[in-house]
Parts: sequence; C-alpha cells; structure tokens
Amino acid sequence: MTGLVTKQEHRCFDGTQGFYEHQSAACGGPMRFAVYQPPAALRGERVPVLYYLAGLTCSDETFAIKSGAQRVAAELGLALVSCDTSPRATRFPGDDAADDFGLGAGFYLDATEAPWSTAYRMYTYLTRDLRAAVESNFPVDRGRRGIFGHSMGGHGALVIALRNPHDYRSVSAFAPVATPSEVPWGQKAFTGYLGAAREDWREWDATALVRAGRRFDGTILVDQGTADQFLAKQLRPELFEAACAAAGQPLELARRDGYDHGYFFVGSFMERHLRWHHESLTDERTAT
Repeated sequence: MTGLVTKQEHRCFDGTQGFYEHQSAACGGPMRFAVYQPPAALRGERVPVLYYLAGLTCSDETFAIKSGAQRVAAELGLALVSCDTSPRATRFPGDDAADDFGLGAGFYLDATEAPWSTAYRMYTYLTRDLRAAVESNFPVDRGRRGIFGHSMGGHGALVIALRNPHDYRSVSAFAPVATPSEVPWGQKAFTGYLGAAREDWREWDATALVRAGRRFDGTILVDQGTADQFLAKQLRPELFEAACAAAGQPLELARRDGYDHGYFFVGSFMERHLRWHHESLTDERTAT
C-alpha cells in the first residue's frame, strides 16, 4: 500500500480489521488510523465508506475494539474508518496535563495559536490527508462517504459535514458536544487552540454554523442518553436542537432513557446508525 505502514491486520466477520500508520502533512508527522474492510471489499468491490471520530482520551483503536460495529458493517458492505484524536508524534509542554486538552483532545479543528498550530490541524488531516490515504489504498467509493462520531467526535462530525455538505452523504452523532462555544470543554479547547476571540470559534461550533446559515443536505441523526453525566454541563443538545428548528435543518434527535455517555450506550445504538448511514450511502444519487 502506497505510503502506509501496516501495524496489525485481523480477520473479522469475514472481512479485515486493520491498523495503519502514514505521514500527515497537516499534523507534521506520523498518524495512525484503522480501517474495517467488509467481505465485499475483499472481493474487489468498491464499497461506501463511513468515517468515525472518537471522543476525548480515545485513539484510533477505540472504535474498532469497543463499538461492535464490524458485524453489521460486514452485512451491509460498509468500510469503517477511525482515526486518532490528536497528533502524538509532536509534543508540546503541558500537552498531557489534562484529559480535555492536548493529547487525545484535538477537537477536530485547525489550531491557530502557537505552538499548537504547527501540528494540531485535525480538520485538514481528516478532510485531506486521511481521506487521501484511505481512498488511494482501499477499495472505497469516494462518492459515497458518511461521517459520524461520539462526544468530541460528534462535534467534529457535525462541523465537518456542515462545512463540507457536498463531500458527505450522511452524518450522525452519539452525545455530541454540539455547542462547544457555550460549554467548559469547548471553551477551554477553543481558547487554547484558537485564541480568546470568540468570533473565531464560530466556524468550529455546529450550533453556531446552523445559526449562521450552514446546512447539511439531509437529516442529521443524533442519539443522546438521558442519564449522561455530561448532559447538562458539557453537551447541551437542546441548543443544537433549537438552532436546527429555527433554521429548518432537518434533525432527528432521540433521547434514550437511562443511557449514560460511554460505549455501552454507543454500542446499543450502533446498528441503528450504521443502517441509517447505509440507506443514504446506497441510494440512487450521482456520486460527487
């Protein structure tokens, strides 16, 4: 495979779960990502691809190990891609001092503040470097992309889809940080990566993007647990819901009684999300 180092590959539901490393210009060094190739891909078919963005403290391995997504992806013929949550090779003072900033907490944006701006460019990594690596080395259909994520990754998925609506056919999120400008996690990350000027935060806030007129061509799917320990302080889904309602952006927000924030919640509704994405990724629209 061109430019890739294969770290591990495992047979999984008659497909292959692989873990890889490549060089990223955006992040200034090596980055790791994972790809599940369903049986159809191993037969040489070009399959739809669904990108997953994980949450705080996670890595490229978290989704593959914890989500239980491969069984359904094998059935549906979906390739699944997950990536790391921040650069790891370039280190800065204090980058491991907290679990909500620095290592494992890149927030899927392009930092503008020194020193983070030299490597913490996860938005460009995802929309350029990772896509190029996946689409040039695996049998995926670049016209049939979807994106989804959990928590910080739900924030990233929503922002990327709203800013690039023609590049993705579907978007969903589990318990997303959908209004980061108005919650402590986002305020800390945005101040550190983007500076104190709040107007510079708007392009990285899904609720602000919808309020400003950005739209996704299709329904946004969100699942949120009602027993989520971060619901009231860090997630605030009602703000995103209100923005979508006011702007006419279709949103399906399901509140799941008794579910918390972790992967027991994510795994419980993973099949629903995969089948929902599959429907959009295999319709009759012309590939873009």
